[in-house]
Amino acid sequence: MEMMFLIQFAIVLLCILIGARVGGIGLGVFGGLGLAILSFGFGLKPAGLPIDVMFMIMAVVAAAAAMQAAGGLDYMIKIATNILRRNPKYITFIAPAVTWTFTVLAGTGHVAYSVLPVIAEVSRHNGIRPERPLSMAVIASQFAIVASPIAAAVVAVVAFLEPQGINLGNVLGVTIPSTLLGLFLACIFVNKMGKELKDDPHYQKLLQNPEYVKANNANTDLTQITLKPTAKPSVALFLFGALLVVVMGAIPSLRPTFDGQPMGMAHTIEIVMLSIGALIILFCKPDGTEITRGSVFHAGMRAVIAIFGIAWLGDTLMQAHMTEVKEMVSGLVETAPWTFAFALFILSVLVNSQGATVATLFPLAIGLGIPAPILIGVFVAVNGYFFIPNYGPIIASIDFDTTGTTRIGKYIFNHSFMIPGLLSMVFSVCFGLLFANLFL
Repeated sequence: MEMMFLIQFAIVLLCILIGARVGGIGLGVFGGLGLAILSFGFGLKPAGLPIDVMFMIMAVVAAAAAMQAAGGLDYMIKIATNILRRNPKYITFIAPAVTWTFTVLAGTGHVAYSVLPVIAEVSRHNGIRPERPLSMAVIASQFAIVASPIAAAVVAVVAFLEPQGINLGNVLGVTIPSTLLGLFLACIFVNKMGKELKDDPHYQKLLQNPEYVKANNANTDLTQITLKPTAKPSVALFLFGALLVVVMGAIPSLRPTFDGQPMGMAHTIEIVMLSIGALIILFCKPDGTEITRGSVFHAGMRAVIAIFGIAWLGDTLMQAHMTEVKEMVSGLVETAPWTFAFALFILSVLVNSQGATVATLFPLAIGLGIPAPILIGVFVAVNGYFFIPNYGPIIASIDFDTTGTTRIGKYIFNHSFMIPGLLSMVFSVCFGLLFANLFL
């Protein structure tokens, strides 16, 4: 069975590689081809569709595309341009700070979708390699989960460790400073990652294509753009929607209650952002055709198709081998308790869920007698999503970056998020163990 898993895993990686090379909707359709091989050829039962992830992207894209058609994206980029011209290199630090804050307050990293297109466009128009801020923004949106008081993974950790006298404050007292410092140090290195945009041969080749220049407004001086009268109202509505999502995530009582539980954040994001899109269309009256022809809409829909195929393919493989995966990781911890951080990382890579990783491994670690300070110190290691590039925000950011600097490499694992993710992980775990030893 182990050999069969490796063969099927290789098929998944091959589909990611070919899909990334094809570009466009390639990731999605080749994910579907891989799923056909696994289901018809190997008899694996298809996992549940990543419906909520796709619908959240679609809702955010609908609002963002309407805002773009109303002139809002030009307005946001123009403001950011004026700021960045004074300190242009700081977007690699500002972008992850924004997504980290959004995730901490909302309890889900998917809120990053609303700012990814803005990060990509601001970077490109200022001659900054978009790969840098986009990669760190996505990594920060993942790592912030362990610092969010309303995230399922954090709630689970507190529940497991409460008998040992650990409370929510103890956990956040370690995870908040460790992730902030870890991400900041990673940003220092990532800020020099890759060639400057003006020296990137792929992007310079794109600039020789008149259709690309026309479609992406590549040579526009944004300080000279004539803004539409509806630009500012559309931005105000869009930012109000993003803020509303964050507030509702931080205060569950603001959401309607069904069967004794507040409405889930996935549905909350979808409803709020679709409503914002409707309000922008109602009050700002952008051209309907222009909405669907904009770069935000096209990039967002490519991301939806990519996630449809690749995420469904990856989930199908892991669900079919969940028992073996759990046994493999559990055996690692039992053999050498100090490797618990690696166990958390490996399992999170395979199951793509911080909550499921905590639920699977923390009871085992407690049973083995691993001290609570160590468990909290390495808690951030549940964020291994970036290792295999099939996570929603990763795919979305690749599509939003029209310069092509944010990408999946020739060998799959040499993608734009690997170095930022590994640096952030190492620094955050080291700080986590340090603060856990000092505070607990």
